[in-house]
This record gives sequence, C-alpha cells and structure tokens, in this order.
Amino acid sequence: MEIKGKVYEVSPTTQVTESLKKRELILEYIENPQYPEYLKFEAIQDRTALMDNVKVGDDVEVFFNLKGRKWTDKMGKVVYFNTLQLWKINALGAAGTAAAAPQYAAPADISSSADDDDLPF
Repeated sequence: MEIKGKVYEVSPTTQVTESLKKRELILEYIENPQYPEYLKFEAIQDRTALMDNVKVGDDVEVFFNLKGRKWTDKMGKVVYFNTLQLWKINALGAAGTAAAAPQYAAPADISSSADDDDLPF
C-alpha cells in the first residue's frame, strides 16, 4: 500500500528491547482540507534509517504494510492492534516538479522591417 502526505513529525530511534529498535513517522494526510488526518507509521530494525533524511514539512510518498494482531490480557479480555509498518519512503516536491516542468524553445524574433514584408495585403 502507499499514500502521499506531508511529514508532520519524525521521532528519534528508540531501542525497545535488546533485539528490537523502532522509529515513528506522523504523516499529515489531507483528503478533505477541512479535516486533516494524522497517520502514524512505524519502522523497525534497519528500516529506521529510511527516515534519516526526512524533515518535518517534506512531501513524501510512504509505502507500508498493514499489520494486525490479537492480544489477550491477564483478565482474559481480547484486544486488537493495527500497525502501519513502513518499508519505503520517497521524497516528493521541488526536485521532482522541476524535472517534470516542460522545456520550451527560446522565443522567435518576429520583428522585421516593412521592406521585408512580401505579404500581398
């Protein structure tokens, strides 16, 4: 899955356990400008480095997997969790739009003297 939006927040990498590190990215997603949504993506292990060059305010495209799991607490209550697990991120914006801008030829010089005019009218 993928989605485009603006980087709202990038957390530092945290070491959750000896063998697990993670990092979170909050993306401002504006499908309806009146009601922006803030989506939390999680990167784990070596994927945490994908956010090293991402800054707040950057327009990005995030590729992710939707993960879900079931957990039962000590009292027997079942709880469900969803995670948006980031696996790739592409920066969008000025560099990409400049490359896509059309190239035009230099304007032609159409000024000429009346003597060169051979039009019949």
